[in-house]
Amino acid sequence: MLPAQRWLDNARCSDHLTFFLRTMHIVHVYKDYYPILGGIENHVRALAEQQAAAGHSVAVLVTNPGRLPARELRARVTVVRAPRLATVASTPISPTLPLLLRSLQPDITHLHFPYPVGEASQWLFGKDRPYVITYHSDVVRQKAILRLYRPLMERVLRGAARILPTSENYVRSSPYLRPHVERCTVVPLSVDPVPYARATPLLPPAAVPTLLFVGRHRYYKGLDDLLRALPGLPARLLVGGDGPMRGEWQRLAGELGLGAQVTFLGDVSDVELPNLYASADIFVLPANSRAEAFGTVILEAMAAGLPCITTELGTGTSFVVQHEKTGLVVPPRDPAALRAALQRLLDDPTLRRQMGAAGRARAHAEFTPQQLLRRVQAVYEEVVSRQ
Repeated sequence: MLPAQRWLDNARCSDHLTFFLRTMHIVHVYKDYYPILGGIENHVRALAEQQAAAGHSVAVLVTNPGRLPARELRARVTVVRAPRLATVASTPISPTLPLLLRSLQPDITHLHFPYPVGEASQWLFGKDRPYVITYHSDVVRQKAILRLYRPLMERVLRGAARILPTSENYVRSSPYLRPHVERCTVVPLSVDPVPYARATPLLPPAAVPTLLFVGRHRYYKGLDDLLRALPGLPARLLVGGDGPMRGEWQRLAGELGLGAQVTFLGDVSDVELPNLYASADIFVLPANSRAEAFGTVILEAMAAGLPCITTELGTGTSFVVQHEKTGLVVPPRDPAALRAALQRLLDDPTLRRQMGAAGRARAHAEFTPQQLLRRVQAVYEEVVSRQ
């Protein structure tokens, strides 16, 4: 059995087994934290708060986008924000972050990759303490930066006590992870299913089934392919979220004559998000790039009992969505294939219900915050016991 498959064993551990053999001082390192929203930011928050609630001393070291406290306590988690000097290629630069990491003196440092400043800080000032890396994504688009960054990246990966990819698919498909497969332990992301089970629809039903897309409006989300697949289908589309591609995608919807068939809702609050999922019949994430490394929104949709349509990228999208069980997986950048999958589910309400129920069961069985906590804690215990 590959080390990357150990998460399956961890998931089977009895709830009565005590994982917390010792309390630890844990520091998570990334570029942003709540109230900044995003998939990695949400994951770091969920894990840090679970660890703090379990009795650990937990700090999160990030950069400050401005007007936020330099240090504060949120849900028992100490949030330390280093000043930003500039932002280059979506990477906040902070000369003081390395010094702050050295001053925090954790028992274990948990890096959330990729964030070059965080990895450099660990390499410079944290090598005397063990660290693990959650490997969220390859560096996909910033090829010029990658050429400069790769030597440091390789050193940091080699020095990590464990590397935690979020899916088996990513271990197999990443050229940067394959050399380190023996030190990889898959730890998927999580979703709290409770709010989704209690949700009531945010919007009234329509005369036709409702499709839903939720996510930052960035190029790799592939909403343009969904819009091109939509003309003539007996469905409406709700689009939740915002971002740099919103204007272009709204113009495309107009050019395609979609009119009232598509509604751009903008950002939806955490409180209202479960209700938005409850307004839908089918969830669609038509991502077109490995920059979509996992797709936490798919977990949210599954927790809400929705069948999901997504794309095969060699990442977590087709790990979370089991083709023909919890949804359908189609090739990326293929509006015709996407349209055929949509038509199939629109034509078969029974299949929609079966896949939605299977997805909800999978979310409860494999992807809860409690399971995330146990899996990460098992890794920490292994790492610290070797010191």
